[in-house]
Amino acid sequence: MFQDISVEELLKQKESKNITLIDVRSPSEYRDSTIPGSLNIPVFNDEERAEIGTLYKQVSVEAAKDRGLEIMSAKLPSFVKQFKEIDGDKAVFCWRGGMRSRTAATVLSLMDVHVSRIEGGIKAYRRLVVDALDNTRLDMEAFVLHGYTGTGKTAVLQQLEREGYPVLDLEGLSGHRGSIFGHIGLPSYNQKTFDSLFFEKLKKMKGSPYVLLEAESKRIGKVVLPDFLMEKKEAGTAIILDMPVEQRVEQIMKDYRPYEFKNQCIAAFNRIKDRIHTPIAAEILRCLDEDRFAEAVRLLLVHYYDPKYDHSARLYGENQQIVIKAGTPAEAVRAIKELLGRRF
Repeated sequence: MFQDISVEELLKQKESKNITLIDVRSPSEYRDSTIPGSLNIPVFNDEERAEIGTLYKQVSVEAAKDRGLEIMSAKLPSFVKQFKEIDGDKAVFCWRGGMRSRTAATVLSLMDVHVSRIEGGIKAYRRLVVDALDNTRLDMEAFVLHGYTGTGKTAVLQQLEREGYPVLDLEGLSGHRGSIFGHIGLPSYNQKTFDSLFFEKLKKMKGSPYVLLEAESKRIGKVVLPDFLMEKKEAGTAIILDMPVEQRVEQIMKDYRPYEFKNQCIAAFNRIKDRIHTPIAAEILRCLDEDRFAEAVRLLLVHYYDPKYDHSARLYGENQQIVIKAGTPAEAVRAIKELLGRRF
């Protein structure tokens, strides 16, 4: 028979041993939000779940159960096979730790595939995350990357993170770059997914004397950053990256890939074109239409993003500021590592 474990027990187990989490909800539920790192092996796909839900509401609970059993029986060999291919400890969960995860755990147990079932499911995990974030205070020093659009702040943070430095890549955690073009080519996560990823990241950074992050606004795409993080950002040491405009254009072309997402870039630009001097806006649009993307980017930087940044920079306050002049993100990474090496 399978064993039930609480989300608190699950988190303790994850710290001490390798355990694979399997979300048995439908693919659309899984895409909306899950426990980070989970696999999706659904008991019912989206269409089957909708059919069973209709029977439950319009016919009877018994009719819904009968249809669910019929569907599950047909896919049982494939379902069990997928679990057998996963080595080590496994734990299954659904929305509230109800019928789907119980059915999956029971069937697998009968087939000699041993799994645990997470009590309360994703709902219990979500409650734990929200409570934890509500009571979180960052007691580490913050180094906050500032700079004009295109200075590769995210690229710099991601490289530092790969090298083991304590980094909060807020754009990566939110699946959005924070600008009007920020969703292009990215998944744009909802608040539930951000909170879960953020919670897991904070656990890994526990005990670090400092954290590196980018100077983001309160809202990034669909996500609102917590107040304690904004307070830490405002009180942190500002590292201002200064790069030539040519390098910034190159970095934006690399990050946003407008040649792949031309229509989305044009649609996003149309949302801000009225804020730009009319002849310049018309030239930017011509550049986008004619695939002269680098020219469009340069015009956007000079006539929109740089003035906008200069205005907001006046609001930084009197916090300590360190200016790093670099020709590339790689040079900026080296400079930041030297800075941190002198401090810690």
